Amino acid sequence: MHRFVMTIISLAIFLLPLQIGMAASEAAVGAPDAKPAVKAPNIKSNAAVQAKLDKNKNPQITALRWANHIDAVTGLSTLRLVFDVSGPVTVSSSVIGSPVPQLAVVVKGAVPGDVASTYEFDGRIAELLTVSAAGADTRLVMQLPLMLEDTDYKVFTLRNDPANKKPFRVVIDIGQKMPPIKFNFTAGLKDKTIVLDPGHGGSDPGAVGANKTMEKTITLAVAQRLKPMLEKAGAKVFLTRNDDRDVFGPNASAVDELSARTTVANNNKADIFVSIHINSFTNPIAGGIATYYYQKTPYDALLASSIQSTIAPASGLQNRGINAANFYVIKRSVMPAVLTELGFISNPEEEKLMNTADFQQKMAQSIYLGLDKFFTQAARLGGGQ
Repeated sequence: MHRFVMTIISLAIFLLPLQIGMAASEAAVGAPDAKPAVKAPNIKSNAAVQAKLDKNKNPQITALRWANHIDAVTGLSTLRLVFDVSGPVTVSSSVIGSPVPQLAVVVKGAVPGDVASTYEFDGRIAELLTVSAAGADTRLVMQLPLMLEDTDYKVFTLRNDPANKKPFRVVIDIGQKMPPIKFNFTAGLKDKTIVLDPGHGGSDPGAVGANKTMEKTITLAVAQRLKPMLEKAGAKVFLTRNDDRDVFGPNASAVDELSARTTVANNNKADIFVSIHINSFTNPIAGGIATYYYQKTPYDALLASSIQSTIAPASGLQNRGINAANFYVIKRSVMPAVLTELGFISNPEEEKLMNTADFQQKMAQSIYLGLDKFFTQAARLGGGQ
């Protein structure tokens, strides 16, 4: 019996280190607690679990703060937004024109953490910020009252500063946009100064249809019909060209030619600038009416909407709506401006239609009505800034 007991004790002493070693090894990889074992989920089929895991392993946007700084010289404000991030990231940005002016920033390699999905601002510089996940990135979209130029904003990152207890940061600076002139619109066309810009002309025929119709011919015909209508209503009207000629000069560069057109509007302190064009496309089936704007003032989109709402029904063609665009003449004219596309010259049926006096008269009349509608609506909005 004594020998048997000694054998049991020896065996226990031998096994004890082995059990301790196994326990230590298990603890090193994360031994389960006392809860019942649960079968691991199929991660590939469980998007919510996968997203949670991704969120845990990626840097997160942990906080947002902002402030307005007023420049002592210009008196203009700059809105600064600072996003705290739990790790290093990179950023990209772009300005979007439609459906409203927007600054879109992608924070690459970070997901939204404990931050809200929307933030509202006072509308002077920004109106609304939305924060959303975009895969392993975060997309920040600022809705703006006016379009931004590249020099109007900055987006950059800052490294963490442990000594001062500062985390990694993404910074967005947006300068206050001020329209170059003040507007105080009243209802009606009386005493308004309007510049009409018949697209192309002279050495530049514009788009040419299959039956040799030239864009420059149609745009001038519509503008010449529209001018006396507006003058009869009491408006002062300027045309960038009154006949088939280059506005700047024969064979001028594109920039010189376009600049000459906006100069007519800017120098005459026009209330409104309307550039008249005809569209074209490689597919002859494409057709319809469209109006383009660049939201550099509070009224550009309203002007586009007012004119499109009258010319599209009058044409009987497809309504292609209004669209934001970066066209030189509507961007560089200081007053509200639009560029209309009165059909597709590449569409045989529309080319034939736009050569008729009836169509040209309808387009002139509908632009007239659209302008009158604009001034009525602008006056209701207060007219000024």
